[in-house]
Amino acid sequence: MKVEIWSDVMCPFCYIGKRKFEAALEQFDHKESIEIVWKSFQLNPAQETNPDKSITEYLAEAKGWTLGYAKQMNDYVTNLAAEVGLHYDFDKAVVANSFDAHRVVQLAKTQGKGDDMEERLFKAYFTEGLNTADHDTLLQLGTDIGLATPDVEQVLESDQFAAEVKADIREARQVGVTGVPFFVFNQKYAVSGAQAPETFLGALIKSYGEWKDVNPLAEAETIAGPVCTPDGNCD
Repeated sequence: MKVEIWSDVMCPFCYIGKRKFEAALEQFDHKESIEIVWKSFQLNPAQETNPDKSITEYLAEAKGWTLGYAKQMNDYVTNLAAEVGLHYDFDKAVVANSFDAHRVVQLAKTQGKGDDMEERLFKAYFTEGLNTADHDTLLQLGTDIGLATPDVEQVLESDQFAAEVKADIREARQVGVTGVPFFVFNQKYAVSGAQAPETFLGALIKSYGEWKDVNPLAEAETIAGPVCTPDGNCD
């Protein structure tokens, strides 16, 4: 069963939401039957990458807040992140457009590494203070999770996967996504925001029950595993 997650690299609640969803998934009896599909979303498509501007300054300008209030909000989110075991360092974070980072995620998805790439980008942005719009940085982050250097270079030197990013964003508008994280379970039930693990677990249980009703063999196949011949061929 698919769980689709619309997210943006520069969204602090998306990383928190990822951890809370993972906590729910750990409690779910059929987690091996869940396919997580990361979807691209940009909170600010027109965002200009500016390593010389702090996140606090960016928020103050974008939201019309005072610097003091922006810092207070960052401190609040930092504390929320700490509650789920994440370390945020907004003093180091680099204001960066996320479009190219999303293209690398799309590449990673084709190799079954979408979740790994999302995790690496979140850590780079919120903890390590790396510029997630810089191509050399994105190349390193991609290779960190096992992507081949030539594959990442080809993406970054072209417009490859730009259409896929735009398609995800367009789909988000069609399903009514106005903010992220946004989780869709079995293409039917939605959970918006970094909700409590119990909320995600309830959505998993309800949607999986319905999914299993129309896919009665899916669980049996998962439990039994692949059928292998003595020469090692499996199907």
